[in-house]
Amino acid sequence: MDRPEPTPQALAGLVVLELGQLIAGPFAAASLAGFGAEVIKIEDPVAGDPLRKWRKLYDGTSLWWRVLARNKRSVGVDLRREEGQALVRRLVAEGHVDVVVENFRPGRLEAWGLGYEALSALNPRLVMARISGYGQTGPKAKEPGFANIAEAFAGLRYLTGDPDRPPVRSQVSLGDSIAGLQAALGILTAIYARDRGDGRGQCIDVALSESIFSMLESVLPEYDVFGHVRERAGAGLEGVVPTSTYACADGTFVVIGANSDPMFVRLMRAIGRDDLADDPELQHNDGRVAQAARIDAAIKAYTGARSAEAVTEAMQRAQIAVGPIQSIADIADDPHFIARGMLEPATLADGQTMRIPAVVPRLSATPGQTRWLGPDLGVDTRSVLGGLLGLDDTTLDRLESDGVISRRQGD
Repeated sequence: MDRPEPTPQALAGLVVLELGQLIAGPFAAASLAGFGAEVIKIEDPVAGDPLRKWRKLYDGTSLWWRVLARNKRSVGVDLRREEGQALVRRLVAEGHVDVVVENFRPGRLEAWGLGYEALSALNPRLVMARISGYGQTGPKAKEPGFANIAEAFAGLRYLTGDPDRPPVRSQVSLGDSIAGLQAALGILTAIYARDRGDGRGQCIDVALSESIFSMLESVLPEYDVFGHVRERAGAGLEGVVPTSTYACADGTFVVIGANSDPMFVRLMRAIGRDDLADDPELQHNDGRVAQAARIDAAIKAYTGARSAEAVTEAMQRAQIAVGPIQSIADIADDPHFIARGMLEPATLADGQTMRIPAVVPRLSATPGQTRWLGPDLGVDTRSVLGGLLGLDDTTLDRLESDGVISRRQGD
C-alpha cells in the first residue's frame, strides 16, 4: 500500500526495534509509532506475528493487526537462527536503533544472545523495554503469563463482576494495554534520563501483573490498616455512592455518577427526593456509603419509570454525570466521537474502507497520526536490511533462500 512521507512529529527520529508479538510489546511500540517513531517490527519470516490471524480476518489478515501494527515496518527475520540473531545485533551495534521492545518469556532472548546485557555491551546508549507476565526476576519470572492470568493474579479479576457470581473478564485485553502504556512511559523516561545524564541507556522491566496491581488504588493500604478486603460490587463501586448502572423503562440502561457532594444534592432534587437531598447524614460520601441501599433504591425507582432518553435529559439539565452504555454500533454513529475525530477513516490495499480509533492522546502542536495501516508480512525486509546494514542483493537472496529472512512479496 502507498505510504506518504511522514510529517514532522514529536518522536520523529526515534527508531524502535520491536521483537515482541501479540499485544503488550506491540502496543507499546504502536504508542510510540503514532507520534512519529520509526518502528521496525521483527516477525517470523513464514508465519509472522500470531496476531495476524486473531479475531476477524479480512482477505486472510486480522483487522486488529492492521490497527495495532499501523505505522510500523515489517521485517521478517528468524530469530531462532544464528544469522537472524546476528542481523539484530548489527542493527543495535551500528547504532541504527535507539530502543528495543520485547515481550518474550524471560530467558528467551538471553538464549539467543539478544538479552539486555549483550545488546547494551554493543550499544551503551540502548534503551530496552522488557515486558513479561511476572517480570525478569522473582520466583514466577520464568512462568508463561498472559494478560488474563495476570489480571487474576494481581487482583483485578477478583474485583470484577457481581458479588454472588464468579469473577468475570473484560472483552478487551486490559492487562496487555496497561503494560504496553507503562512500557512506553518507561521508554520515554529512560531516553530523557539518558540524554540529560551520562548518555547511557537502561533496561525497563515491565510485568503485566505489576502494571495491573499498580492500578488498584487504595486496595492494599485498606487491607493493611483495616484488614478490609475489597469485594466485587457489580455495577456499583464499593466506598463511593452514588455511582452505578440503572435500568430504564424502555429496557436500556444508563450510568449515573453523582460522587461529589453538590452533585448528590442536585441528583436527589432532580428525582424528586428533597428528603434525601436535605438529610444531614447524606451530605458527605462516608455518610452516603452507610445508606447506599436507600439511595440506590430511590434512583432505581426514578429511572425504572422513565425512558433512558428522559432520564438522560433530566440528568443533563441538573448537570449530573450521566451516560449510556454504548455498543460499537452506537459509538460508530455517536456525534461526539465523530466531532472529536476519533473514528478515523482508513483504506485497505484493495480499496475497502473502514474506520479505526484515532491516535491518542491529543497533542496541540505535534498530534499523532496514522501514516499507514499494518503492513503485509516482510514487506520492508529488503529495504530495511539493505538500507541500514548495506546488504547487497546477492546476500539478501541467499538469506531468503536459506529461510533466514522473508521472501519478497509474490515469490
